[in-house]
This record gives sequence, structure tokens and C-alpha cells, in this order.
Amino acid sequence: MKPSAPAWLRPAVDYGPLAIFLGVYWMSDLMAATLAIMIATAVALVLSFAIERRLPPMPLVTAVVVGVFGGLTLWLEDETFFKMKPTIVQLLFAAILFGGLFFKRPLLKPLLASVWPLDEAGWTKLSLRYACFFVVMAALNEVVWRTQSTDFWVNFKVFGILVLTFIFVAAQIYFMRGHMLPEEGDEAEEDKRQESPGGLGR
Repeated sequence: MKPSAPAWLRPAVDYGPLAIFLGVYWMSDLMAATLAIMIATAVALVLSFAIERRLPPMPLVTAVVVGVFGGLTLWLEDETFFKMKPTIVQLLFAAILFGGLFFKRPLLKPLLASVWPLDEAGWTKLSLRYACFFVVMAALNEVVWRTQSTDFWVNFKVFGILVLTFIFVAAQIYFMRGHMLPEEGDEAEEDKRQESPGGLGR
């Protein structure tokens, strides 16, 4: 049996490296912050594996891209590579979701079905929405880092992407409610109503 993950683990893995990146950036510069987030991301994955005995797929993909583009940034002393990292991550997620839809396999379902029990149409539409959102976010990151200062981009990376993601997820709640599968108790009650004489013809 896999050990139960404490409530703090997921926020620590998802947002801890970002907090460390921001803190180091404001105390030093982008190069130091790049090294800090590379180390913090690796530590977060090791911590997650030590507690859960598994590596979460999305943080794992992010960690690989952070390692590659962060390494190029430090090696070549060129901030461009690290500033492109969010673009690559977002496009990778979009490509994975679009690929799943192409093969008629909405890949959000195995990740989130335990939290959001949706019907098949719901998973397909939600996967498409997320894929399009990731493409938009990738384009937005490109616009920001190419046209704004590094200080502005850092704040966009840490706060802007996070806030826009929360807004997007919150905007999907009404849609998901329309595709929620009935709970077992509700389904059984509906079957009883259909079987009873009073439920016929309704």
C-alpha cells in the first residue's frame, strides 16, 4: 500500500520551487535564481518520491525542462533559454493533450477522474479547453519576455501565470457541473423512481 501523502506535499512540490526562485531573484539575479529553482525542483521531486513512492507526471515534465533550459542558461550565460522555459512547458502540455484527443483518449481523465467524475464528453471538451489554454499561455509568455523587462517577466512568471491559471480553472466549474456523473446514491434513487409506477412517463 502506498503511503498517504500529507496535505502540504502537493503545494510544496508545485509552488515551493517558484517561491524559492522569486526570493533568490530579488536577493541576487536571474542566473542565481535559475540555479536555485533547478535545485529546488530536484529536491521537490525527491521529496515527492520519498513520501508517495511515485513521481507526479506534470512536475516531472516541468523538472526536465527546467533542467535542460536552466542548464543552457547557466552554461551559455544567456537568459533567453530560461525565459523560453514556460513557453516550452505549456506547448508540451498542449501537444500531449491534443495528441490524446487525436487518438480519442482525453488524457486529463486518468489524472483527475478521482477528483472530477465527468462523463466522456466532459473529459473530451475539458481536455480541448486545457490544450487551447496552454497554447494561449505559451504565446503570452513569448510576448511578455520579448517585450518587457526581466523584472516584469519574473513577476509574470511567478504571479501572472498562477493567477491566470486559477481564473481559467474557476471558469470551468460551471461547465464541469453540467458533465458530472451522478453519485452512486443518486443513481440508485433515480433507478427506483424509474421502476416505480409513479416514475413512469416522467
